[in-house]
Formats: sequence, structure tokens, C-alpha cells
Amino acid sequence: MKVWQVKELGDPQDVLRIAEVEKPEWKENEVLIEVKAVALNFFDILLCQGTYQEKPPLPFTFGSEISGVVLKCSEGSRFKVGQKVMAQPAAPHGGLAEYVSVDESRVYHIPDQMPWDEAAGLFITYHTSYYALFNRANIQKGEVLLVHAGAGGVGSAAIQLGKAAGAYVIATAGGSEKTQICKELGADVVIDYLTEDFVEVVKKETGGKGADVIYDSVGGDVFDRSKKCIAFDGRLLVIGFAGGTIPSIATNHVLVKNYSVVGVHWGYFNRLYPEKVIKEHDEIMALYEAGKVKPLLYKHFKFDQVPEALELLGGRKTWGKVVINMESK
Repeated sequence: MKVWQVKELGDPQDVLRIAEVEKPEWKENEVLIEVKAVALNFFDILLCQGTYQEKPPLPFTFGSEISGVVLKCSEGSRFKVGQKVMAQPAAPHGGLAEYVSVDESRVYHIPDQMPWDEAAGLFITYHTSYYALFNRANIQKGEVLLVHAGAGGVGSAAIQLGKAAGAYVIATAGGSEKTQICKELGADVVIDYLTEDFVEVVKKETGGKGADVIYDSVGGDVFDRSKKCIAFDGRLLVIGFAGGTIPSIATNHVLVKNYSVVGVHWGYFNRLYPEKVIKEHDEIMALYEAGKVKPLLYKHFKFDQVPEALELLGGRKTWGKVVINMESK
């Protein structure tokens, strides 16, 4: 079968190569899947460069979100041959391959009508945002939710899930194209951070109260300034540091405004409590079938365009999710 392999560390466009390897051997309690679509993530670039916290042995294939068709599974499995699924393979045997064999605990059902690209692009973003908003923040109907980088993968999911929870959603994005995307996703108020001060807009929109929940995947100065518009008893969710700078915080400010700084490490939660993730997945699928969530996709790329797609992703030139169509090789 064909796979994308990293045989030496470096930038994706320099080190990625298509290789021919043997199809994976199916093992008991695994699900053998014919891959139909693969979603790319920023950490795939870091894996190639060797700067990610996980360092698989060379050579490796990455791609941690796939959708496809079950070819083989264990007797008594919760899956069946021919079923449509999404799965989380991991390097060194990642999803940028024609076939993968994945432990059943990392395979999830999808509705029959769900397109391959949406299925591949849904898992990490929606599970991260669902866990953040419903588990860590315990968001309530009528609360004000501020979502930073609303046109991104997790941000776009957070907007939709916030609206599904009955929250009043304020989103930030940079430029007219991305702010329009946030409006189309359902945000009640959209702030162009290139021309507007989000702190002032949030205060104005909330009558000075501030946002009850702030969803921050950017870090740095965005985190620091978010503290100025968080409500009393608010929850500031630490999703990640896409801005490149890890902020620190003065705890006296936390005390005075009585808010919580809440870490959101969904990947660790997934490893510790896979049964809870399956339950949350069922809830997300119910929202999808009800039309309340729909993955935001940037554009389709063919199998041989993976380096090009990663370059755009790394240059912050995309929005939503970047997906590789494995049927266009």
C-alpha cells in the first residue's frame, strides 16, 4: 500500500516521501480500516520536525484522524464489516496510508449519511471543545461565551457547541473573510481583532459584566487581555498556545475577580477515560444528526498534496480543518 513516510526529521516539504509498504497485519481487538479521508493537524508539522512532545521512531507515518470502512474486526466487536467509522491511529502507524489497523478503543461510529471529509475532520476539534465547554467549564444556557480564533478548527467547533448549549457567543477572528465565517457559524457577535479591541467590545456587549466563559487556544497576549474582560465567577479555558507564547498569571488577580483558570488536556482525558469519550462521542453525533454542528472544512486536497496542505496549515493560511481525500490518489 502507499503511505506518506518521514524517514528523517525536518520541515514536511523537505522530509515527507510517498513509500510502498506492506498492508498492516490485523490483530485481535483491532479494527482493520480502508482509509477514505485524513484530517491534518498543526502537531503533524511538529512531529515531522521532531519538536512535538511525542517522538515516534523513524521511519513513521502520521495522521491521527481518519474516516473509512471496516474491513475486519473481532468476533463480538461493537463494529461490523462494511461499517463507516472514524478512528484515531497514531504514529508510527498513522493514518496517511491506504489501510490502518487500530485498537477498537480508538474507533468510533459515524452516521451513514456523514461524508468522509466531515467525519475525518470532526473528532479532535469537537471532542476537545465539547470536553472544554460541557465538562471543564460546565457552560450554562444564557451565559456569555467568548471564543478566540473562531475560524480555526477548535474555535469553529466551540462556536457551534456554545450555540447548542444556549450560550450567547462572541467570537474573534482576523480579517473580513474569517469574521464572515464566524457569523455563518452562528456567532452572535464577531470581533475583527485586526481592527477592534476585543476587551472593549466584550465589555460593551455585556454591559460591563464580561464573558462567563473564555475559550482561548491562542495564549500569549490574548490570554493576558482576556483577564480584563472575564466575568466574576468566570472560567478562562486554556486550550493551547497557537500564538507561540505561554503566558503566566498573577494569582491575586484570580482572587480579586473570583474566576477560574481551567486547563483543558483532552488527549490525556481520552487516554484515562476512553469509556467517557465514547459517551461524549454519542452526544456529539446526536448534535450532528440534529444539524446543530457541522465541521468547517477549508478545502479538499489529494493524497499527493500533503506537503502543500501542511505548508498552508503551518503558515496560518487556512481555516477550519484541512482534509486529505484518499480516494483522489
